[in-house]
Amino acid sequence: MIKKITIDQLVPGMFVHQILEQKGALTVTSQGRVTSGDVVKTLKKRGVKTLAIDTDKAFNVEQPSSSATVEKHQNSPSDQPVKSKKISLENELVRAAKLHEQGKELQKLLLANVQKETPFDASIPKAFSNKLVESVDRNPDALLCLTKIREKDDYLLEHSLNVAILLANFGKYLGMSEEEVQDLSYAGFLHDLGKIKIPDEILHKPGRLTESEMEIMKGHVKHGVDYLKSTEIAQPLIQAISEHHERLDGLGYPAGTKGEDISQAGRMLAIADMYDALTADRVYKAGMPSQKAFSILMSDAPTRLDQSLVQQFIKCLGVYPVGSLVLLSNDKLAMVLEQRDSPFTPLVKVFYSVRSNHYLTPKDVDLSSDKTISINKAVIASDYKIDVNAFFERSVSIG
Repeated sequence: MIKKITIDQLVPGMFVHQILEQKGALTVTSQGRVTSGDVVKTLKKRGVKTLAIDTDKAFNVEQPSSSATVEKHQNSPSDQPVKSKKISLENELVRAAKLHEQGKELQKLLLANVQKETPFDASIPKAFSNKLVESVDRNPDALLCLTKIREKDDYLLEHSLNVAILLANFGKYLGMSEEEVQDLSYAGFLHDLGKIKIPDEILHKPGRLTESEMEIMKGHVKHGVDYLKSTEIAQPLIQAISEHHERLDGLGYPAGTKGEDISQAGRMLAIADMYDALTADRVYKAGMPSQKAFSILMSDAPTRLDQSLVQQFIKCLGVYPVGSLVLLSNDKLAMVLEQRDSPFTPLVKVFYSVRSNHYLTPKDVDLSSDKTISINKAVIASDYKIDVNAFFERSVSIG
């Protein structure tokens, strides 16, 4: 079981899963065992305040083992807590990439707890969701970029994480309060935990589900909600999670809730959930371009999805969302890095020649100032048989 403790509660024999709160620029570089009081003293001395431990991995301190390791980084602007101050995409990507990986690991642990019907410390995913919002505060484009870099086999882990990121951005765009944005992101992070209770042959079926299989699949909402009711999760968050498959016309599930009876958070969660599912690469299919997903969302409004919120969601992400691929007028592929004043002229990183069928030395191009190049259309990597993940790791993400 993952449990949140203060540094004063940390003793030898515990297994450190993650640092949650600290002062300065010190991080635990790997999950590890606390083998002596010296390790505890070092963590205290260097500003660690709260952390998560895995009680299932507690051990006898007399056994030989490797200790939790702490690493000191140079103090730099990107290492310090920054509130409401935008920093460069390059700097925030370093932190966001680590955060994204932590999110996948945390999802894995939460799903395992749901599968075994064992409780988890709700403060840990809550603290993580708050970190997502802090990253969005520093630079909203960094985590959005990472939502487009996906592993086909990690859909269940990445989907809820990405929905949490989308909702953090969406809430900020709508001008919601910091607390509201944090709760919204938190709901997104927890919304699909019930899917671990769905048999794999149904959950990962490549074709259309039969009527009976669909009924089983719909049960994931109830599985998740029933589990969360046994935790310390606030009721409004559980309500939003219970509504992410409800639709305004009353034809959603599980309760057939309709119209104004669906909360705003539930409506927003439904939109982000649907968008991420449509654009995600799966083992059996490639995700669709964002523009096609936007079209589907609009076709479901206003009868099924909230039309005003769908329109605001599309404005929030932009015509060409950060992290998406575009074909330029010079027959080159580029990744969208940052939005500009005009939604049609973002900053992009050019990296592939369609005409010559080979990778190029990556180059940033600001389409708002370079009028000789324009975007022809949005594309997906599988159309050109390119590995966009490898490109991103090599040429966009750093650290």
